[in-house]
Amino acid sequence: MGILTDQYWKDLAESQAKLKQKVEQDSWRLDYHLMPTTGWMNDPNGLCQFKGVYHFYHQYEPSSPENKQAIHWGHQTSNDLVHFQEEELFLSPDKDYDRDGVYSGSAIIKDGKIHFFYTGNVKHEGDHDYTYSGREQNTVHVVSDGYSIESQEVVIPHASYPNGYTDHIRDPKVFKNGESYYMVLGARTRESEGKILLYHSNDLYQWAYKGVFFGDKFSLGYMWECPDFFELNGQGVLIFSPQGVPEKGVEYQNVYQSGYLLGDVDWSSVTFKESSKFIELDRGFDFYAPQTFEDEQGRRILFAWMGLGNTSPEYSYPTVTRGWQHAATLPRELVMENGKLRQRPLVEYQQLRLEEEIVHFDGCNGLGILKGEVYELMVDTEGADDFSIFLREDTQISYQNQILTLKHGPSGYGRKYRSIHLTGLAKLQLFMDHSSLEIFVNDGEYAITSRLFPKSNQDRIDFLGSSSLTIRKWNLKKANGK
Repeated sequence: MGILTDQYWKDLAESQAKLKQKVEQDSWRLDYHLMPTTGWMNDPNGLCQFKGVYHFYHQYEPSSPENKQAIHWGHQTSNDLVHFQEEELFLSPDKDYDRDGVYSGSAIIKDGKIHFFYTGNVKHEGDHDYTYSGREQNTVHVVSDGYSIESQEVVIPHASYPNGYTDHIRDPKVFKNGESYYMVLGARTRESEGKILLYHSNDLYQWAYKGVFFGDKFSLGYMWECPDFFELNGQGVLIFSPQGVPEKGVEYQNVYQSGYLLGDVDWSSVTFKESSKFIELDRGFDFYAPQTFEDEQGRRILFAWMGLGNTSPEYSYPTVTRGWQHAATLPRELVMENGKLRQRPLVEYQQLRLEEEIVHFDGCNGLGILKGEVYELMVDTEGADDFSIFLREDTQISYQNQILTLKHGPSGYGRKYRSIHLTGLAKLQLFMDHSSLEIFVNDGEYAITSRLFPKSNQDRIDFLGSSSLTIRKWNLKKANGK
């Protein structure tokens, strides 16, 4: 029996109906990105493909665009990772062990069923800071067909977590090695250091603590969220989202980071040994809490929250007043090439392309040669060393002296610029939606994601500079009905 009352569900339906009136009139709604019907969306959760169907779950507050009420798991499904259908809410904070939020988690398939693991958040009344006291974060196991719940129980209660940690232990991600199952959890020590904890199971029901998977000899920020481990072409990859990393030149410029380490697991001690520095997955403004899964074709696919927490006062999201906030990035295929992790947009998105336009820019007459608000742009920059691309109202992409820079004007709502030092630039691939921009650099060597909120009918695509460029452009069809 859930603890959410009939009145709660009645109030939710009424609040959603009111928000929809605002949402449906909003010119900033996205045409081919996953986003909330109403209210707030953040972390992608429980990503999987099961019996041919892709399942995308996500943190969701349907009654408010400001994440102030009850966090559920929203649910959308697809047969092609392009066209998605909204499903019923999958999980809601209606148990004593998750009454203050169904927080992030993951999925793994075993014996013809999906096994989900998530963090059940509880905040006790009283004088607490909810970091060092007052909070429970229970690890909960759900067995399901993807739509309905067969069973649901706490498998690691908050009280059984190891000593020496704050109340912030969360975001379980489960993976298999041999016949064993492992769970990684993000954690913050009482000395404010990030760690990744490890649990082991033979059956997904009984879990035993094994120790620190990573972080004993590696320091980066005060809290590590959303850990994810997998192997790609024999190379171990550990993804996590550290908080409290100081800015370093053009790196680590966001309030929170998301990135990865390459390395290998010592399976005798079950610890991760890094062989690279921490590398940001995305160098833009709006990217956090990435999660990956392997689909039935064997591809490793990543989604991330196209947003970020605690960005104020640096920048903001003006869609709050229009009844919704945030979205998901395009799904990206991860590939390992020459020892480097690359991110590429899925080939499935090519089905959205309309008629192709091809233009050649030779350093002059670059004003007004193309226009568009929702499109894909492929720019061959081989040999280019000085150019700028002007998009929409006041967004600029420039490349000079081996520095690639994304710069926003007022339509960035506080977002100003992000830069990357490159050894060379051969290709840019841009995906523009009504209020988002994703840039893939050098066939996925780097990615830059940003929200932008231009006025209506701002469709400029101008080119300036001394370099020669070949540009291919496709307007993109709408992929969702929101």
